[in-house]
Amino acid sequence: MTNIAEVTSFLEGLYPLEWAEDWDRVGLVLGDPTWDVARLRLAVDPTVAEAHETAKNPGTLLITHHPLLLRGANFLPATSGKGAVATALLRSQGGLWCGHTNSDRSRNGTVGAWIELLGLQGAKPLAPGEPQEGESFFGLGAVGELREPSTVGEVARLIARAVPATAQGVLHTGEAAREVGRIAVCPGAGDSFLETATQANADLYITSDLRHHPALEHLESKADHARVPALIDLPHYASESLYLPHLGEILREEFPELEVEVSEISSDPFTGAAR
Repeated sequence: MTNIAEVTSFLEGLYPLEWAEDWDRVGLVLGDPTWDVARLRLAVDPTVAEAHETAKNPGTLLITHHPLLLRGANFLPATSGKGAVATALLRSQGGLWCGHTNSDRSRNGTVGAWIELLGLQGAKPLAPGEPQEGESFFGLGAVGELREPSTVGEVARLIARAVPATAQGVLHTGEAAREVGRIAVCPGAGDSFLETATQANADLYITSDLRHHPALEHLESKADHARVPALIDLPHYASESLYLPHLGEILREEFPELEVEVSEISSDPFTGAAR
């Protein structure tokens, strides 16, 4: 039998924990490393729904992008959200491993999935950071050239077809017909890289969680709006779900004896929209 330690050791070779930000909380969060594992389940968030679905199959290791606890907790009763997650997983003799900003920096993580989706040529990181050991290390975000010029609207439609459907959908600024060739992308919350994308001479910047004031100030930063990147904004969950199928393929190849599934449960908090 394969145990939790063997799987987490492989994951931490793929996404070394030292690649994570200092504030991040990555690695094995719940479970005994010596416990046998028969199934792996991949998701963006360790929600109550994910924990309950995972617990239906005892001995499952839940692998999520986002950590369960970024801040300290004094109490974890089963009547609380975080406590319910911990209780369900541990009762089923399962576990939880999280890979967040460490997987964001990997060609096998969120940034790599976006480079592949967009077909970016000559891609370089938006925030390179200190070089790290490991052939898959890339950096945060990416900027590169499309194989052929496209438009804001065409790129938005490509994204909408590739990511899970959400109430918000895929939003863009300006004219849909605006031509774009150089693209910057930061999966997850990326409004801190608005100026970086501009300095990288991107025609379009794709990210999530764009706030009103930073986005508006970016667009109004020059009198000629064409000189700043157009923006595409999509839900955080959708932007980071893109790499999970690829990770699933890697895990199936490494652990053919284990069942591997990618969750279809949406953890986007918004379930509807009125127009």
